[in-house]
Amino acid sequence: MEIHESAEDYLEMILILKERLGLVRSIDIVHEMNYAKPSVSVAMKRLRENGYIEMDKEGYIALLPPGLEIAQRIYTRHRLLSKFLEYLGVSRETASADACKIEHDISAESFARIVAFSKAQGIISGSEAET
Repeated sequence: MEIHESAEDYLEMILILKERLGLVRSIDIVHEMNYAKPSVSVAMKRLRENGYIEMDKEGYIALLPPGLEIAQRIYTRHRLLSKFLEYLGVSRETASADACKIEHDISAESFARIVAFSKAQGIISGSEAET
């Protein structure tokens, strides 16, 4: 099943918030992403229906294995692309914003070359490129 960029962004945000807060609710996503509550509710429903997340009776969101795999892949790409762009002299804010755009569309081949170059230059360690 093809997953859209917006769904990848939601899954990535759930992972980030889970690492930061421990537990994640839709309202946390609303605040972090500055989206309207109804938009987030619709997105969470779709992610749930497609088997990427589950919600318990209190409304806490958990990533299911397919959602976790996507979230980790996108978040890893984001972090590595941000570091790479900062290494090139791009400001932290711009690097992060640009990485968010690139992380969804970059080919596996190009990303692998960036990872290899970044490792060779000491920009990242080997463990940072996992996932």
